[in-house]
Amino acid sequence: MTRDAYADRCEDLFALGGFTEARKAAEAGLAELGPDPVLYRWLGLAHAAEDDDDHDADAEAAYEAGLAQWPDDLGLLVSYLELCLRADTWSYPGRAARVERLKERIAVLAPAGSPEAARVDAALGWAGRGYWQDVRQRTAAATADRAASTSHADDVAEALARGGGRAPAHPEDLRAVEVAAALELLDGPGRAPLRLVVRHRAAAYATALLPAIATNKALVLSGAVSYSVWGWIWFVPLLLAESRLRQARRLARERVIAATAARHAAAPEAGQAPAG
Repeated sequence: MTRDAYADRCEDLFALGGFTEARKAAEAGLAELGPDPVLYRWLGLAHAAEDDDDHDADAEAAYEAGLAQWPDDLGLLVSYLELCLRADTWSYPGRAARVERLKERIAVLAPAGSPEAARVDAALGWAGRGYWQDVRQRTAAATADRAASTSHADDVAEALARGGGRAPAHPEDLRAVEVAAALELLDGPGRAPLRLVVRHRAAAYATALLPAIATNKALVLSGAVSYSVWGWIWFVPLLLAESRLRQARRLARERVIAATAARHAAAPEAGQAPAG
């Protein structure tokens, strides 16, 4: 495979959240082609994305290995700067201390108005944000995740209303694969109540609320307990259905990552096949 083919593979896998697979692709490219700044950068990014101390150390090692041979590579410099900006000053003072040196070097290599300069500005803005900016970002991320979950549940409900699903048109169509995975996890006679809950999700929540409140109130009025949460057991089927939907999204992402990796792995073989 060429360097560009390995880089494309890393980019596709990284975008899907397949950080382990992206690292394997970068490592395979480095093993086959030898040292390369783009592959070192993808290896570092895929480690840094795990947001773990050990992975951060591996990301730093990847960036430093690349910069040892290509000290002026802006991709490596900016990625390394982002890693250092995230470093805890008390736990990793050496990494945090590299920020100023990296900023100075990038300022020389990235003129004002360049994409690299814009990325540096974005990284510095991220590092300098305050508590309320963090809260807003987490809130926005949670809102987006809820919207994606709701959209996924609606897609599954629509597929169930049609009487089941068809195989996804493309194995890398994440939304279609998510629906197919959900239908698979909800299949079977024993899961009919869960399918009913997913098909009528809003009504199921509204319906469960009244008996839950009534059960808790009845138990308290009977004198059996002074405070009751037993009524919330009516929500168990709903929670099980939600769990299946979350599991389906995780399973679908794994399948799409595997399909993407398989496509990239098959590409060089197809290119080497004899004509005719």
